[in-house]
Amino acid sequence: MASTTEPVIAGMPRRIERPSALGFIGYAVALAVLVWAFGGSGWSMTELVRGIPSLGDFLLRAWPPRIERLDSLFRALVETFQMALVGTLVGAVLSLPLAIAAARGLIGSRVLAAAARGLVAFFRTVPDLIWALLFVIAVGLGPFAGTLAIVVDTIGFCARFFAEALEDVDRGPMEALSAQGVRRSDSIFCTLMPAAMPAFITTAMFAVEKSTRSSVILGLVGAGGIGLELKVAMDLFDYPTAATILLMIFALVVAVEQAGAWARRRVLGG
Repeated sequence: MASTTEPVIAGMPRRIERPSALGFIGYAVALAVLVWAFGGSGWSMTELVRGIPSLGDFLLRAWPPRIERLDSLFRALVETFQMALVGTLVGAVLSLPLAIAAARGLIGSRVLAAAARGLVAFFRTVPDLIWALLFVIAVGLGPFAGTLAIVVDTIGFCARFFAEALEDVDRGPMEALSAQGVRRSDSIFCTLMPAAMPAFITTAMFAVEKSTRSSVILGLVGAGGIGLELKVAMDLFDYPTAATILLMIFALVVAVEQAGAWARRRVLGG
């Protein structure tokens, strides 16, 4: 008797299986949530089409860019990069002990590990713009407030990925040293840290790129940098100056991203 089973061709992808009743309900609920989200977000293609002429009017009024204040704008751009660089460096260094405490099964204290993970989650949950507002209240207007906001935001960003890198490293050498009576802290810094260092460096480079973009926004609330210049230009309807600032921000972000990509290739060996 001939087999009724359909032949399976090697390399052919499997067909999508028909969902069960419970799975179908799940898909329906997910679709309903998406429809609800689109409705609540005010998404409107009509308004988008209507807004295109206004955007075109802005571009016409902003061209050509104004370069009379290029020197002062460049100083503000340099200040923005300085905020990002210092904030990332300090935040990455401070995130190391927090990452060690947050890594699962590394320090032996579940309470301390849970507290560290909760603190990291808190730092990541609060937006950097809110941190900037808080630090403006604490230390006043200027780049220091923005730098502190970037420090806290970087701690939340780096600590999470540093902890994951430590969890992924083979702990055999560390356990071997611990079995010989070496202190746990010494075994961590002698085995896990060197093995996770490439991941640490690449994460820190991504953090610099992230902080560069964030530092522009922080200036909108008075936390220093070129963002304040952009806000003033937009408030005064000085669109040519605003266009100059936007082009300078774009150039800075691209330069930082390209430098970070080059450095990551060097760290990863090609």
